[in-house]
Amino acid sequence: MADRRLVMLVDGEPITAARVNPTIQNLSTDPADPAQHRAGEPVRAGIPEDGRVPRYYAVKTQLLELTGKLGEGAALPSERELAERFGVARMTLRQAVSELVLEGKLQRRHGSGTYVMPPKLVQPLSLVSLSEGIRRQGATPSRKLVTLEHLPADPTLAADLHIEPGDLVLHIERTVEATGQNVGLESTYLAAARFPSLLDVFDPATSLHSCLANRLGVVFAEAEERVETVLATPREAKLIGTNPALPMLLLHRRSLDPDGVPIERVRSLFRGDRFSFSTRLRPED
Repeated sequence: MADRRLVMLVDGEPITAARVNPTIQNLSTDPADPAQHRAGEPVRAGIPEDGRVPRYYAVKTQLLELTGKLGEGAALPSERELAERFGVARMTLRQAVSELVLEGKLQRRHGSGTYVMPPKLVQPLSLVSLSEGIRRQGATPSRKLVTLEHLPADPTLAADLHIEPGDLVLHIERTVEATGQNVGLESTYLAAARFPSLLDVFDPATSLHSCLANRLGVVFAEAEERVETVLATPREAKLIGTNPALPMLLLHRRSLDPDGVPIERVRSLFRGDRFSFSTRLRPED
């Protein structure tokens, strides 16, 4: 079969050419070739085989190359300068920048400019505490208390904690920070009767898991987790300090002790532009 050529067209004009050969033996191995890609990134930079892409997307790929050269924390050139450099209207440039902001690769700072963001925090889906997961990545974890209250368990919460509906539950709600930046909001529910002395030994600014394990002798044996994407409520967005239109990652967790008795139920909301999750998969028995 003859070689095919992949050409990126913007408004009908070719702007990039890349060789794409369907035979493995003749594939280009030049890492600078746009037909090549790194694992985990869109194949051929997301360019369809017909080569036709929206102008803003072509600008987006160029911006990504620029951010890689500038490095994290660097400020982008002005909007006017970038529009002139890429030969596009400012509206087109803004659309490209907005997508990169939503993806967590750029950050707009009011009255200051647009900056290159560091990589997302990666939290393992395991029994490692959130604080420890953040610390392992070189960031400093911290919490700020929002709500500390006792409330009666509704039927669903009661079933999750193996208690009776109406039994008192301790609710601890805190914002999650990584090196001073808000990244999430976490609500933890525990059976009040099981942990009557918790509030005497727990500092809300520190890790709850460490307190339960080290001060109260609780053993975390396993956990059930579910992750989904949501939009933050107005209250949640205000507490986290994020745009309500920004996609969020919502994690539901129920932790169990060695006897299979529930320890806690947790609802954690994380910024989709600053957080991701990882896990290790093994065959089931």
